[in-house]
Amino acid sequence: MNLFAYFAGPSAVLAMSGAREIQKRDHPQLFNVVEEMAIAAGLPMPRIYIIDDTAMNAFATGRDPQHAAVAITKGLLMKLNRDELQGVMAHELSHVKNRDMLYMTLAAILVGAVALLADMFLRGLWYSGAGVRRRRSSRDQGGAQAIFAILAILAAILAPIVARLLYLACSRRREYLADASAAALTRYPEGLASALEKISGDREVLEAANRATAHLYIVHPVRSFEERASALMSTHPPVEERIAILRSMGHSAGMADYQAAWQKFHKGEKLASAAVFSGAPKAAPVRPAAATPRAQESKEERLRRAHEAMDMFRRLGGFLFITCGCGASLKIPPGFSRPQVNCPRCGAPHDLAEAKQSGPAIQ
Repeated sequence: MNLFAYFAGPSAVLAMSGAREIQKRDHPQLFNVVEEMAIAAGLPMPRIYIIDDTAMNAFATGRDPQHAAVAITKGLLMKLNRDELQGVMAHELSHVKNRDMLYMTLAAILVGAVALLADMFLRGLWYSGAGVRRRRSSRDQGGAQAIFAILAILAAILAPIVARLLYLACSRRREYLADASAAALTRYPEGLASALEKISGDREVLEAANRATAHLYIVHPVRSFEERASALMSTHPPVEERIAILRSMGHSAGMADYQAAWQKFHKGEKLASAAVFSGAPKAAPVRPAAATPRAQESKEERLRRAHEAMDMFRRLGGFLFITCGCGASLKIPPGFSRPQVNCPRCGAPHDLAEAKQSGPAIQ
């Protein structure tokens, strides 16, 4: 899947996920957040896609920053505040900045090569077995050959498994590094921590995900107990640990601060070498929250976010939006046959043909 995603480009992965590209007029706040994080990371503006799914998740794809795209579900837009959304977008753009698609594609090629060579060796050993048995000249020679053959077979069987485990370990390490970069870019680790907490606690199943694309998401969408419990076979680190590391960074939000927090959970082991952090943003104090804390968030704020997300999908579906002089917002569905509609609040008439000319529906 990594090879396919890399060479086919983001369009194939996005199509498999049912994602639709949107423009700034569709959701200005989302575009502003992505633009802020792209500038902070020194990246060109990626294309933005939306997935019509009420589950909460997001991913980035693209073989390089010039071909990058980020996709976000409707559920995430409806349920995250600005700080949390910023943390998620910073994490995804960190994958782009760190060239994780290229990095993991090369790792996948290596795993595939090891598996192919092991398979070729086992096949060759199988077909040459009869000839080896015919050429035996003594019992001692035959015994030595048998021991060598057993060791070779074990190595050929174990090599692809070990290579796969190393690949998964690399994938988990890249997720940690993306979290570290996100904390440094936003200077607010709690934003990403809170977002991860919400996403992992969401009980809705992400219908748009499948086994081919699941590894791309910020939180692995597979819900089965067996796959969540098997840490060694997972592409993502445990979400609970990611949250705990972010929340133990203290009052600074630099990459080095993240590594120090990470080491507390990994017996002093380093997340990455000093060379990885050489071009990272310098440590900066954690900034104040830009959004209302989740515990203090009003019902009106949550409803406003939900309405903004729903209105975006109405625009994408061809609805015509008319703002009446009294302040009411009229949402006319496509295929509405009457030439005129009256405002339900003040009764003012609105000519639909005129409204379409002055403010066409956003497709």
